[in-house]
Formats: sequence, structure tokens, C-alpha cells
Amino acid sequence: MPQPVIAAIVPCYNEEVAVGKVIADLRAAVPEMVIYVYDNNSSDRTAEVAAAAGAVVRREERKGKGNVVRRAFADIDADIYVMIDGDDTYDAAALPDMIRTLREGPYDHVLGVRTQPEGVESAYRAGHELGNRGFNWLVGGIFGDEVSDMLSGYRVMSRRFVKSFPAASREFEIETELTVHVMSLRVPQAEVPVGFKDRPAGSESKLRTYHDGFRILNLVVQLIRHERPLFFYGIVGAVFMLAAVLLGIPLVIEFFDTGLVPRFPTAILAVALGVMGALSWSVGLVLDGVLKARREASRLNYLQYAAPVHEG
Repeated sequence: MPQPVIAAIVPCYNEEVAVGKVIADLRAAVPEMVIYVYDNNSSDRTAEVAAAAGAVVRREERKGKGNVVRRAFADIDADIYVMIDGDDTYDAAALPDMIRTLREGPYDHVLGVRTQPEGVESAYRAGHELGNRGFNWLVGGIFGDEVSDMLSGYRVMSRRFVKSFPAASREFEIETELTVHVMSLRVPQAEVPVGFKDRPAGSESKLRTYHDGFRILNLVVQLIRHERPLFFYGIVGAVFMLAAVLLGIPLVIEFFDTGLVPRFPTAILAVALGVMGALSWSVGLVLDGVLKARREASRLNYLQYAAPVHEG
């Protein structure tokens, strides 16, 4: 059976302190893997350290992890893709198990779920852990598929998953977009627990809790509008209709009592809100039909590529 070509994608921005160890750990875990480090306009020696450690170093000038992943997915040709951050927080030793899980399934997407031994102080910031749980619950509930760690940056993916992924995000929202793509296309997936630890001393986190949280929340809303239009516009239409009813009922009661409509502007507003609600529902129905056609096209594109090389 032919051995699959495995490529690791390591997005990096000012990871001089950590990237050398990440490459060494990846090489020790999967010796045959080709490691690509994408330097995202680093101001330190990230590129030099990565090259000295034996990685293939490439550069993406547009700032943001999403831009790096979009570029890497387009440029790299492999059977199995590994995505891992260059900050040395993920356990590279878990990678063989993740790849084996992908091939034994076979699956198209294996998510590395961050875990830590009991009694060990969490490497999560408190806000990050709470936000991650909230997003897991929100996205899982709306898209109807459970996920344990949707913001994890440690994933193993098949060729057909990568080449069918549109990658529209620019920054750290890319993990959310990947998770929703899994759910909307309903590709076979699995989760594998992986170790997670603090950054090494001298390495600085690029995450901004509230700024990145609001960006992810905005992306979730946009993805709901894009991937669940009937749900999204149904809620918008219901809000308009509820407002119209609350404004209109007193006017209707008063009209039956007196035969007059003394608050004519309010009546006009109530009618306008009712029309907007009906239009919103109509837009949702139309876009739901468009969505079905788009998903069929995405599915056909996905099926153009072979399944992962089966193992087991």
C-alpha cells in the first residue's frame, strides 16, 4: 500500500523562541513528514531558526493566521495535512495517533482536543477557556453537531477536505470556519485528546481575549447567516413581526372601540415592520434554496478527490 504524503503547516509570527522545538518534536513524531513553516511578517529570527531546524520556510505577507492557512492550503500538495501552531503549546507526540485515526476511519478531519492532567494548573487563560466552551455550545447547538474544542489549532485533515475548504477568514477566526465547514459539509470526523501546555519562557501570546472573541462571535453570526439562512432570517422576521404585533394590537383595539386611528404614524410603523418581517422570511426561503444548490456543488467538488489512504 502506498505511503501517504504528509505535510505539516506551521503558521508563525515572532516565534523565534519556540519554533525550533516545534519542528524537532514534529520530526521526531513523524519522521517522513514535510514541515512547512509560514512566516507571517515576523520581526525576529523565526524564519532563520525554522530553516536551520530543517523546515521548508515560506512567507505570507498578508497579516493573519487565516491568510496563512488559505495560502498554504492552496500551495501545498499532500495526502494528509497537519495544522499546528508554532508556539510549542501542543503535544506533537500525539500526532501519530491523530494520523492513524484519520486513516483508520477513514476520516477527513481529526480535531486535537486540548486536555491537561488532573491537578495541573490550566494553561488556558480563564477568559479563553470560558469563551471556548461558550462557542462550542453555540456552534454545536446551531449546526446540530457536537464539538469539544472548536478553537483548537491542532488538526489533521485529508486532501479532499483541504481542497474543498474555501478559507475566507483572515485571522484567528480560521479555526471557527474550519469547524463550521466540517459541520455544514457533514464530513466524517473524529476527536483525539492532545496535551496542552503554557508557552515557553520568553514567548509572547498574540491572542487578545476580548478583541479576538468579538471577531469570532461576528464570524459565527456571519456563518449562521450564510449556512443557516432560514434560521437566521426566520429569527429576524420573527423580531419584526413581534414588534409589529406589539405596536398594532393597541391600535386595533382602539379602532374597534372608537372607529378611529389617532396614532396614524404608529400604525404606519406597525405595517412597515410587518412587511419587513414577511420580506425577511421570504429572503430566508430563497437563500435556503440557494444554499442547497451551493452545498450540492461543494459536495461534488469534495467527491472529486480520493478518500484518505485507508489503514487497518
